[in-house]
Amino acid sequence: MTERSLQRNPLWIAYEHVAMLIGLGSLAAVCLSWLPFAMLLHPVLPRELGQTLGRRVIMIGFRLYLRILGGLCACRFDLSELDHLHKEGPMIIAANHPSLLDAVLIVSRLPNAICVMKASLMDNVLFGSAARLARYIRNDGALQIIRQSRAGLEEGAQVVLFPEGSRTRNFPVDPFTPTLGMIARRSGVPVQTLLIEYSTPYLGKAWPLFRSPVLPLHCRVRLGRRFPAPLDYAAFTHELEAYFRNEPSLHGSARFTTDE
Repeated sequence: MTERSLQRNPLWIAYEHVAMLIGLGSLAAVCLSWLPFAMLLHPVLPRELGQTLGRRVIMIGFRLYLRILGGLCACRFDLSELDHLHKEGPMIIAANHPSLLDAVLIVSRLPNAICVMKASLMDNVLFGSAARLARYIRNDGALQIIRQSRAGLEEGAQVVLFPEGSRTRNFPVDPFTPTLGMIARRSGVPVQTLLIEYSTPYLGKAWPLFRSPVLPLHCRVRLGRRFPAPLDYAAFTHELEAYFRNEPSLHGSARFTTDE
C-alpha cells in the first residue's frame, strides 16, 4: 500500500490523531520524568558537573522521544550526518527553522550542545528546570546571548542557534538577525550549517499544535557548508542568509517516497 492511499484511508486518518496524542503525551512524560531531579540538582551541583549532566540527560531524553515517534507514530528520521559533529569541538551550529521539532532533532545527537531558547520556554514549568541545569541561554537580548555563547564556546561547547530567530514564516527562510555573526566574530569559531527538511510543514508557524500530522512523516538533517569565523559580521549575515536561500532542498517541502 502506498503512502498516498494510506492518507485517504479513514482508519489511517484516525491513527494520525492518535499518533498526535502519543507524540505530545510522550514528550510531556519525558520532560516530567527529569523535572524534579533537575530542580533539586540545579542549586546543589557544581556548575560544570551540572551542565554536563543536564546536557547529556536532555540528549538521551530527546533521543528516547524520537524513538517513540519512530516506533509508534510512523515518523522517520535521518539524523546520521549529525553524528559527525559531536567530536569536532566548539562551533556554532546554524540551522533553518521550519518546525518546533528542530531543536529536538539536533540536540538528540549532540552531548555538549547549548541551545539559545526563548525566555518564555526557559520560564516554562515543563522545560525550564532542565534548560537551566544545562545552562541553556535565554534570548532576552543580543548582548547576553553573545556573552554567554562566547563563554560556552570557550569551554568547548557547541552553540545551537537558529539565525531567523523564530520558525520560518516565508519559506525557504526569513531574514536573518546579526546575532549569530556577532558571536562567530567575537568567538573566532567556525559556523556549521544544517539543512533541515520535512515531508510536510508539521508544527511550523502555520501548523497548530493540536492539528494532527500527515503520516508517515519523514525528516532529514544534512550537514551544509562550514563557514570560517568572519571578520565582518554584517557581511557574513548576508552571506549566510543567501546560502540558505539558494539551497535547492529548502525550496518547498522535501519529498521522500517509500512504500508501506
